[in-house]
Amino acid sequence: MRHALQPRLIPLIVSAALCAGPALAQNTTSLTHTLVLDGLDSPWDMAFLDDGTMFFTEKCKGLSVRLPSGDVAALLGMSGSDGYASTADDLFCEGQAGMMGVAVDPDFADTRRTYVYSTSNMSDPHTNRLMRLVVSDDFSSVSDRTDIVDDVPYKMAASDHPFGGPGAHNGGRVRFNPADGYLYLTTGDNHNEEVPQSPTLMGSKVLRIDTDGAAAPENTPPDGFDPRTYTYGHRNVQGIAFHPDTGAAITAEHGPWHSDEITVLVNGGNAGWDPRPNMAGRGDCPDDYCGYSPNQMDGMNRYERAAFMPMTDFATYSDAMPPIWDNNGWSQGTSSAAFLDDAAWGDWEGHMVVGIMGIGFGGTPIGQRLDVFELSNDGTAVVDVVEMTLPEGMEAGRFRAVVLGPDGSLYTAVDEGMIHKLTP
Repeated sequence: MRHALQPRLIPLIVSAALCAGPALAQNTTSLTHTLVLDGLDSPWDMAFLDDGTMFFTEKCKGLSVRLPSGDVAALLGMSGSDGYASTADDLFCEGQAGMMGVAVDPDFADTRRTYVYSTSNMSDPHTNRLMRLVVSDDFSSVSDRTDIVDDVPYKMAASDHPFGGPGAHNGGRVRFNPADGYLYLTTGDNHNEEVPQSPTLMGSKVLRIDTDGAAAPENTPPDGFDPRTYTYGHRNVQGIAFHPDTGAAITAEHGPWHSDEITVLVNGGNAGWDPRPNMAGRGDCPDDYCGYSPNQMDGMNRYERAAFMPMTDFATYSDAMPPIWDNNGWSQGTSSAAFLDDAAWGDWEGHMVVGIMGIGFGGTPIGQRLDVFELSNDGTAVVDVVEMTLPEGMEAGRFRAVVLGPDGSLYTAVDEGMIHKLTP
């Protein structure tokens, strides 16, 4: 059961399936809605400066910036894009891949640096790259591109799977952790069965690096793993946020027709995704990838499917990181996460918001929504989950990104082409 944020104080009915502790009164503050930008082409991510300057990406167009005045400058376009100050012909979009995550340097005032994750055809096979760019003083252009990560795998060819085209399971969120200062990058498995548990292929990982792309010295992956690896064995992480008190990295991850997951990461930990054939009692699978099996093109009981192809395979990996939430066994496109780290949110201050994009496959409820998670004091368990009622004039969509702005408002990008602002 989920509950909706109402503009008046009402009792909170607690779902026994989700709640492990006493209920709190709902947030009593009404939300106001502002449409920040419209008519965009699949906006994917946003990043803010303290004055409200907002960098944003459009998956198949490029990187732009919205100034506090409301003016927008198109900075770096992909191949075929028009109207940008510069273009990079190696950057392209295909399927789920393109220009995705963006982050600004914590020392932006001194460095003028921003970081953007995008798909590139500079190498063959193609890869995803994390680019470091320098923004001009007047925010009209970028320069000095440096690819600090250039080897995240990209799916080159179609396969016999749902959403099986090129570019699938591409990851793509980029965030700085205020607690340790490092840059975190999330990546996906590309429908490649070997990637999740591979020590050297940088898909299905969360990378923790410095601003030059070097591994954080504190990383402790297993022996033989690329030292940039913070965690591995993921399926397709598109959400990562950092607990405001503990600094712990928490991921939101797409499930395989079942079990979207939220997981508190452990340095060097295995998320337990292993879609290889002839593992865990399975036989052969379509195109050697068991990630949607069995009965991959049709609906079936989600728990039966999870028993055959678990999102977190504890039987094989007994020490895998346990998720703290699994969407009641559903897979609905859990994509992004942010903490409401501002007193204006009242009872919801310190809670985590997660964007759900909605799938609706095989009887799965579509579920396009924003969920608000109350975590335990130490951030290691989910106490309650409520659904945020959207303000009048704002419709649900494929909530691709959620970001807390410097004004305390929650900004969310939807695939339908809009960036919204929700203000308590």
